[in-house]
Amino acid sequence: MRLEEADIRRIYGELHAYARSPENFAPEVRAAIAATPEAFPRIAREIVWGPVEFISDAPGKNRAGGLGGGGETASALARLVAEARTRIVIQSPYLVMSDAALALFRETTARGVKVRVSTNSLASTDNIQAFSGYRNQRSRLLEMGLQIFEYRPDAKVQRLTAPQARAPVFALHAKTMVIDSSVLYIGTFNFDPRSENLNTEVGVVLRDERLARAVEAAIETDMLPENSWNAATDRPDRHVPLTKRTRTRFWQLLPIRPIL
Repeated sequence: MRLEEADIRRIYGELHAYARSPENFAPEVRAAIAATPEAFPRIAREIVWGPVEFISDAPGKNRAGGLGGGGETASALARLVAEARTRIVIQSPYLVMSDAALALFRETTARGVKVRVSTNSLASTDNIQAFSGYRNQRSRLLEMGLQIFEYRPDAKVQRLTAPQARAPVFALHAKTMVIDSSVLYIGTFNFDPRSENLNTEVGVVLRDERLARAVEAAIETDMLPENSWNAATDRPDRHVPLTKRTRTRFWQLLPIRPIL
């Protein structure tokens, strides 16, 4: 079906009107908006000034064809992982490693670096195709020594106070990495082959201990038992219906890892 220009303008107008209408906001969101003027002094006190390294991929980085082209973002993050001396903390909604990433993290854990990852569970993810790639690798990642925490759809860290008509499903979407509690990456890069080889990603690297520790502490909060399941011990998949597990298993059988 082909939409006319008038239909497109009408649809976008309705979406914008919905997004601007305060009655569609959760009470917590309305309260945060109302408190914005009072929040500026606190935000100003918390601002940290320092050098920022901006990293980005060239648009069309896979233009030459194939699914293994890589990019500057993936290379920069690989260098950060290789620099790690004691610990790495990662948060990513998707966790599907390419062969190169598997080799890098296997080498990293082998030299004694502790790697902890916060990612979505099958119960919280909205992308079972991507989760199927992680599910195929999960046992191998755990055997390599990674500690993986899968975010709960009922995470207490969200702290919703207003009554809800139906229980909301919480999920992760942040993409961050902290190296040795002193180097911080924040950007668009998901830890999957699509971000590594297909998508054009951007991000910043900050070598600031204060910011790095703050982000690390936030991720560690998301890893607590009331917010995440331990992938090694809690059998997180049992918290979803058999139908969703079956659909995920179907995607696991397909050779689609390079595009996940």
